[in-house]
Amino acid sequence: MEVGVPKEIKDQEFRVGLTPSSVRVLCEQNHTVLVETNAGVGAGFTDEDYQNSGAKIVTTELAWSREMVVKVKEPLPREYQYLQKNQLLFTYLHLAATRQLTEQLMYSGAIAIAYETVEVDGKLPLLTPMSIIAGRLAVQFGARYLEKQQGGRGVLLGGFPGVAPGNVVILGGGVVGTEAAKIAIGMGAKVQIIDLNVERLAYLESLFGSRVELLYSSSAQIEAMVPQADLLIGAVLVPGRRSPILVSRGLVKKMRPGSVIVDVAVDQGGCIETLRPTSHSNPVYVEEEVVHFGVPNMPGAVPWTATQALNNSTLPYVLKLANYGIQALEIDEALAKGLNVKNHCLIHPAVRDVFPDLVDG
Repeated sequence: MEVGVPKEIKDQEFRVGLTPSSVRVLCEQNHTVLVETNAGVGAGFTDEDYQNSGAKIVTTELAWSREMVVKVKEPLPREYQYLQKNQLLFTYLHLAATRQLTEQLMYSGAIAIAYETVEVDGKLPLLTPMSIIAGRLAVQFGARYLEKQQGGRGVLLGGFPGVAPGNVVILGGGVVGTEAAKIAIGMGAKVQIIDLNVERLAYLESLFGSRVELLYSSSAQIEAMVPQADLLIGAVLVPGRRSPILVSRGLVKKMRPGSVIVDVAVDQGGCIETLRPTSHSNPVYVEEEVVHFGVPNMPGAVPWTATQALNNSTLPYVLKLANYGIQALEIDEALAKGLNVKNHCLIHPAVRDVFPDLVDG
């Protein structure tokens, strides 16, 4: 099969769909890989690296006009022209938050498989590596924007002998929330995790012991904890669906001026009413005197690490798609669950629930 790897065009998105080592594996199995020129430079991979691994270096158009296209982020409007009927597109999509892209994929007739909905035994193996990185970065970015020069309160998360540490409140105890807690604890912050799942809270207690305050999620609990946060992290994921709004504008108003909000779920709509998507070029804005960070592609800040972490998980699925084409969906149940759009139809149940008018349209 011919596999195309376009260069990502999202603002300061330096990750790339395939590493040179992944390309080598595909070429060794007699597949042809066409990589757009400079696609991997931001992640530390040169065109020569790809050529030495067996890839052909091509233009944007040639990278897109393949039987299968492997990316990192969803196609942006200026890439819609490249979508083709029966073309396999394997990437993050997050369609629940993007009606325009959903409609374009349906119109094109492409076969769109989303990393974030590939599922094995209730787990999301292709979302997990980026969730781990995003959770860790959330605290790193949050600590930075708490600095006074960045518009924050001037709070050091680790505090100082005789001075209380910063307070980190995490909404959601899944992968993102767990990783955020690890970093926040490492910095010496006071950490609270709020989650609905009692079993998950029990697991987190075995993991963190008394180092993290674990709280059952309710409106009253959230209303009590959010105003105390120096750093509020949104880490709520409902696979395939928009994230529920847990923090209203009125509650954000109760936060102290210069506090920071980082919502990792912004690419699924976010769980904080006042938070909107930003970019690495303009990552923050101030609303209700609170600093908001809403970059939807946070792992793009560490592309050397993130690209390799992602490829370690995606390569087996890329190989299966390259070897078997669309039949791979019949062979592999996990890939079948990743299918979002096929034959001009919306397939994934969660996305169908978000756009019911598109199901029969």
